[in-house]
Amino acid sequence: MAGISLNGIFPPLPTSFNEEGALFQEMIRSNIERLCQYPLTGFLILGSNGELVMLSEKEKVMALEAAREAIPEGTLMLAGTGGQSTRETIWLTREAARTGADAAMVLHPFYYKGLMTPKALVAFYHSVADASEIPVIVYNMPANTGMDLDAPTILQIANHPNIVGLKDSGGNVAKMAQVTGQAGSDFQVLAGSAGFLLPALSVGAVGGILALANIAPRQCLDIMELFIRGDLKAARSLQQRMVAPNGAVTRRWGVPALKYAMDQLGLYGGPTRHPVQPLEKETKEQLTGILKEAGITTGLAS
Repeated sequence: MAGISLNGIFPPLPTSFNEEGALFQEMIRSNIERLCQYPLTGFLILGSNGELVMLSEKEKVMALEAAREAIPEGTLMLAGTGGQSTRETIWLTREAARTGADAAMVLHPFYYKGLMTPKALVAFYHSVADASEIPVIVYNMPANTGMDLDAPTILQIANHPNIVGLKDSGGNVAKMAQVTGQAGSDFQVLAGSAGFLLPALSVGAVGGILALANIAPRQCLDIMELFIRGDLKAARSLQQRMVAPNGAVTRRWGVPALKYAMDQLGLYGGPTRHPVQPLEKETKEQLTGILKEAGITTGLAS
């Protein structure tokens, strides 16, 4: 299996729906085209912000196909393919490869979390990696799964030639440091939130898959560029300014807030899929104030 470089910033693109709640492929393509004006390394399609669990199997494939049509050559497409069974996950991972995904990002099963022992998780990931034609990235998302993969389990999972990285949304920087220090040099760690991008980079992460990069791509790219240049003072200042808006569109108000912010900044956010509800008027006003205070006030380049 050929190697893949994950260095850089990836927006986890929200899935576009129209007002009737149907998949809106045209707006998926439009958002990608607008965001491609920035030097992003790639996009994650069907992540947590992509409402993966709300889509049918057919819709998942349609979303991947629409995204691949818009993502230019040289820009990576990562596909979220995690399911509650190994069989389901392998099926979607193979479909992702067929549509042209460059790698699969796999969230582990979590419904029977009491049975998801380290042995079960290692077997799950290795089975998927064995069956996959594209590289596999481990996805640790404790806020949604109720499980936080520990470093020893991640390191066991990483001991497979077709498992190339980790997106860690838990925010435990000490754990990230342990993984980057003990995994092989080809295993790449990505921050799963802009709220701790700079700390993650400081312990060996190679970039991030960041919800905030959908609405503040320039700022996310600048944090990484300033870190690489060694301008830590400026990087810290910008990181601190991004904490509040990042929290607003992730843990605080989630996907509805991210989609509302996209609508305000010249992209297409649109509705979330029910039963997830739109933001209340008061929350919209709070979010607008947070974005303004952080300097995220103008539309993305036309």
